[in-house]
Amino acid sequence: MKKYIILLAVALLGFTSCEDWLDKYPQSKMTPETYFKSATELQLFTNSLYNNLLDKAPFNEQSDQYINTTPSDYIRGGTNRIVPNSGGGWTWGDLRKLNMALAWMETNCEDPEAVKQYSAICRFFRAYFYFDKVKRFGDVPWVDHELQSDDPLLYAPRDSRETIMSHMIEDIDYAYENLPASYSSGHNYRVTKWAALALKSRFCLYEGTFRKYHGLSLDGHDANFYLQQSADASLKLMRESPHKLYSTGNPDLDYAVLFSEYDENTDEFILSINFDVALEMMHNATAIGVMNSQGRHSLTKKFVNAYLMKDGTRFTDKPGWETMQFKDEVKDRDPRLAQTIRIPGYSRLTESGGKYSYSGKVQGPDMDITLTGYQTAKYLMPENNASNDKFDRSYNDLAVFRLGEIYLNYAEAKAELGTLTQDDLNISVNLLRKRVGMPDMSMAEANANPDPYLSSAEWGYTNVSGVNKGVILEIRRERQVELAQEGLRQADIVRWKAGKCMEQKIIGIYFPGKGVYDIDGDGKNDICIYGPEDPVPDKSVATYLRLIGSTIYLTDGDKGYIEPYQNLTISFDESRDYLYPIPIDDRSLNPQLTQNPGWDDGLSY
Repeated sequence: MKKYIILLAVALLGFTSCEDWLDKYPQSKMTPETYFKSATELQLFTNSLYNNLLDKAPFNEQSDQYINTTPSDYIRGGTNRIVPNSGGGWTWGDLRKLNMALAWMETNCEDPEAVKQYSAICRFFRAYFYFDKVKRFGDVPWVDHELQSDDPLLYAPRDSRETIMSHMIEDIDYAYENLPASYSSGHNYRVTKWAALALKSRFCLYEGTFRKYHGLSLDGHDANFYLQQSADASLKLMRESPHKLYSTGNPDLDYAVLFSEYDENTDEFILSINFDVALEMMHNATAIGVMNSQGRHSLTKKFVNAYLMKDGTRFTDKPGWETMQFKDEVKDRDPRLAQTIRIPGYSRLTESGGKYSYSGKVQGPDMDITLTGYQTAKYLMPENNASNDKFDRSYNDLAVFRLGEIYLNYAEAKAELGTLTQDDLNISVNLLRKRVGMPDMSMAEANANPDPYLSSAEWGYTNVSGVNKGVILEIRRERQVELAQEGLRQADIVRWKAGKCMEQKIIGIYFPGKGVYDIDGDGKNDICIYGPEDPVPDKSVATYLRLIGSTIYLTDGDKGYIEPYQNLTISFDESRDYLYPIPIDDRSLNPQLTQNPGWDDGLSY
């Protein structure tokens, strides 16, 4: 084993330092002819792909629904987004590593079964890698071999996204055919054939809806081809894999437990990232929810508005919903709301002997932690492990793919194709609803009465039309609710051509005026709001004192919604911002790399 560790260290020294195609293979640091000969060596070499390519902090992604004190350039838009000189996601070192491994294992490895499995892993990650590139840049060069310094592909133009997607499907189909269905460890920390189907479900849905809503027509396959590919991959996974939704029959607990458990839920999590305190492999999700030094991550009113009432009716159909105070607006809602944010009566989970329950210690929203009043509660580790409520000390496993997303991908693909049936909803979305005790989604009712809130320019999506308009909007609602903070919202906005969602109101809870408020209804005054002309209240009046125009901003002066970004102009350029720019240095080196529309980098070719 010591020999393999040394070889891996040499391999990583030689290859991960290469950040672009112009770096020549460092012959002095490693001789590949002596490596890639056994399953162990192939595993050691491919281990770094999991760390390099998988998102280990999906809970950090800002959007119109999830913000913090430092809005990203993506949220701010306008002149805050510029063409970088280098970087910006235009990095290719991992692709070089993948292609090199694929070539050398074919030559060196004497174990044909190992070659099949690790070729499949590399091709899974090549599809994963290229999916990220297509999302960011659209057209990119397709490279399936290790480039040397004299390779003409170094100066090739970008290939059509159709070319990239076609190759991605080839790679992921190969991965599905040659990956194992499971591992003897019993964990899903390594890619399986089911993870391959999950990735295909995700990227084909992205491409199909992107082409549909952006009106993109290319030589080759059309939007419906990719939508069907997504639906087929999703259904195959749903029917043939061992995965199922986690449920103990407790609708007020199960959703929260799924994201709080120390170890992955192998029933629902198809591919997971292993975090382990003993190995000092941890993340920051709990600290984000309980510490005011971590950016005050918060959910928005638009996000909370999307949750249905517990009886399945729409909250935004209720008279006076716009000016309801916090304790009233969160009452009798979809149980997932109480398992995603702190509402009146909230308490954290506790764990004993592998069993999870609520601690009973009531904790209302902490206005020093949340910007909006909607304080995140998803991903929090159990309260009896509070010693780890610190920066980067969380070690509950995170999902890369889980079955809940696949159900939603399937329903959306079928709805966009126009082939969705009530039976399709019953084997997908309605299983998610049943887990939390919500009534079933009715396709007929949704299409007969599309939600005006979800289709409004002020709050929703204006470009959904056709006979399935109502059910498409309801599936999007379900994505917002079920997949909150899972790192998928920005991609959804892009593929739906819904960039104007970024310009919609980013606001928090409502206050009808100055005064003292018991926001969570526990009989204790939580917040006192006063103006600059008022005497400074005594600290005994309420837990939080907020001065209008200084420590709190309201949309209508001395009343209205909390407005955390009052002095920030947010803009989304529809002609530019759906794609990222190609860095200046790379275009300077390769004049055949065209720039994406709307991005001015000063280069004339």
